[in-house]
Amino acid sequence: MTTRARSFDAAAALYGAHRPGYPPALFDAVEALAGRPLAGARVADVGAGTGIATALLRERGAEVLAVEPGDGMAAEFARTHPGIPIVRGDGDRLPLATGAFDLLTYAQAWHWTDPARSVPEARRVLRPGGALAIWWNDADSGIPWIAEQDERLRVFFEAKGVSNRTLPQGLGEFATRSVRWSRHITLDDHLANLASHSAFLLLGEAGTREYLAGERELLNPLFPDGTVEEQYVVNISVAVV
Repeated sequence: MTTRARSFDAAAALYGAHRPGYPPALFDAVEALAGRPLAGARVADVGAGTGIATALLRERGAEVLAVEPGDGMAAEFARTHPGIPIVRGDGDRLPLATGAFDLLTYAQAWHWTDPARSVPEARRVLRPGGALAIWWNDADSGIPWIAEQDERLRVFFEAKGVSNRTLPQGLGEFATRSVRWSRHITLDDHLANLASHSAFLLLGEAGTREYLAGERELLNPLFPDGTVEEQYVVNISVAVV
């Protein structure tokens, strides 16, 4: 897991440039499930990566601090978001004061933690009545071309991947919502987004280039104008502690 998680450090710029963001409706859901507005909330965004979620939390008025373990990701974060504070650490060892935060967020990051450690850490740093928000943004497999692509990826990687998406115990009951959204990008950007995932980063440049060339041949007839609509489902779960 550590090897997969740290694979992003060598491709931080690729990750920051091509990974999807999040729709406003996601943050509406966070506010509704946490029972408070983001504006003025003290938020720690853990596993912040290049700051995709962190920057959007700040735009909503949160007093946000990023927590990131990776050298390359932290450096890219600091380069692109110089006005947002960032500290080095991870969910298993939060370098944060006890009872100091209204909200902890894990955007695409909870599965890199050890719940035996990250759950007590979350409880420690949240104030009474604070909330833990966990979400994952996944390609919408209800769309035929996305389902076909997902199946090709599963076959190619022999279904090996990060699957630890069980919500943690010991933090109270989670409330969950799903938010569907989409973005229009070029086919080149879509393929670059794929290349930024850990499975391809571990595969290596030559293998990734060969796979994506085949993927381009399959997708070209579906998107003759070179524009791809990537469709997503964000599953957001919030527990108030």
